[in-house]
Amino acid sequence: MRAASAPWTSLADVPAHLLQTRRDDPYPFFAWLRRNAPVLHERKRSGSVWHVAGYADVRTLLSDARLSKRPELVPAYVPGPAGLNRHLVHADPPEHTRLRGLVNTAFIPRRVAALEPLIARTAHDLLDRLPEFGVVDLIEEFAMPLTFSLICTILGVPDELNTARTRQILAATVVPSADAARRAVQERELYDYLLALVAHKRAHAAAGLAEADLLGALVAAHDGSDHLSEEELIGTAYLLLLVGHDTTVNLIGNGMLALLRHPAELLRLREEPELMPTAIEELLRYDSPVRDATFRVSTAPIELAGGVIPAGAIVSLLIGSANRDGGWFPEPDRLDLARQANDHLAFGRGPHFCIGAALARMEARVAFGLLLARWPRISLAFRVEDLRWRPSRVMRGLERLPVMLG
Repeated sequence: MRAASAPWTSLADVPAHLLQTRRDDPYPFFAWLRRNAPVLHERKRSGSVWHVAGYADVRTLLSDARLSKRPELVPAYVPGPAGLNRHLVHADPPEHTRLRGLVNTAFIPRRVAALEPLIARTAHDLLDRLPEFGVVDLIEEFAMPLTFSLICTILGVPDELNTARTRQILAATVVPSADAARRAVQERELYDYLLALVAHKRAHAAAGLAEADLLGALVAAHDGSDHLSEEELIGTAYLLLLVGHDTTVNLIGNGMLALLRHPAELLRLREEPELMPTAIEELLRYDSPVRDATFRVSTAPIELAGGVIPAGAIVSLLIGSANRDGGWFPEPDRLDLARQANDHLAFGRGPHFCIGAALARMEARVAFGLLLARWPRISLAFRVEDLRWRPSRVMRGLERLPVMLG
């Protein structure tokens, strides 16, 4: 079979206006792909990338063992900050199984449910600091500190290391500086921060002050017999800090924007609060906080949509596109907070299904409920066209979400 044939195409065949707007509004671009190029080839400096757009193909490939998560199989690909890439997102079994097992117990349903009072208390405290009337940035002043505070609690980050500066350092890794020297300084600062965090945990353990938190358990696993290397320890701490809050920030930001842009659905949710569980699933589908699945590389040829993805190719699974596929979701571009059978892929699928999915859902339920109850007339303070989206290669999230309270 040929390596490329219709309906396959390359980036050069995509209408220019769709490429120009795909960061701020990727959905017309995704719709064009599903109709005209369910597999799109793009040449990058890091190698050949094959973008997969349709729901059925994305769903299947998320669990396909022929797709490896190991970035070292593509030497030109830069997965993230230097020294911080040995973690479960960049591992295949059995390494992935071992690493996931070490963190999984912190996110089991019983432990997540026990966090609800803390989530509600933290959200209340943050909302109490906001004015009763005026313009605020819902990302910077609510969503980000809420989610970061919670993951710091789960990990056991001490108060002196849970700062706004830490959030800024982590944010810089999501959208790294184009300037190599500046990027190196940012990465060094982040690495030094994580070393200090691990050193704090070791010092407490040595003094007999070990706490029942996830990072303390990971340090004990490294220092004990569970075969967690120093690089895996630092990398896992980084991953949990970043992904443990960034995805949920996007869920809250994207979700509130969708609600404010659809006043009839927002009113429906106010009048029928029992819709909150299905509403959250619909917000996850409608504007997914993760636009593209994390790194995958083919280890063998994969026949797909009338062509073959060759071995050694980066495969980009477009979750945002799959979740708007009309072949799977009736009226996919309509926000329907009561949508049933909503088998979206926002948290992935298979062995790499998001380990914090239950936590993200609970945070969103508390956040949306409190925001809508406290400010019945909350509205957008800027035109939608003026909102800016972060240029991340995986995530989809707003830089700011200015809203009018009162």
